[in-house]
Amino acid sequence: MDTLGGIFLLAGRVLFSSLFVFSAWGHLRRHPQYLRIAQGKLPIAFLAGVPTGMYLLLAAVSIVAGIWADLGALMLAAFLAPAALLFHPFWTFSDPATRRTQQSGFLRNVTLFGAALALFALFGASGHVPFAITGPAIDFH
Repeated sequence: MDTLGGIFLLAGRVLFSSLFVFSAWGHLRRHPQYLRIAQGKLPIAFLAGVPTGMYLLLAAVSIVAGIWADLGALMLAAFLAPAALLFHPFWTFSDPATRRTQQSGFLRNVTLFGAALALFALFGASGHVPFAITGPAIDFH
């Protein structure tokens, strides 16, 4: 990949990860609120606040800094799939407005899941990309 492609990829990494940094900040600041939301949805509700915030922050930093960015992308994919299913089950709501809101959250998470998988594959197949500290942990060559 040339320098221009690396610049575009770096910009994409930063923009993609910014949502997860913002989300991590919310998990860290509002731990009790996230615990209440997770009650009955997660087997260990305590994981919903600070631990999830740290997990999201670690994944985002991994992608932006390019420190095993493939694993950072895989971490986000592993977060997004259950988040979509457990926290946005739009099919269980009968109120049209609530159903649309939940469906939007579900589709957002599914879309981001797809993007995270694409980044995982890109980093693994490309090897060391420009403006990254390390190459991938899992090399698809």
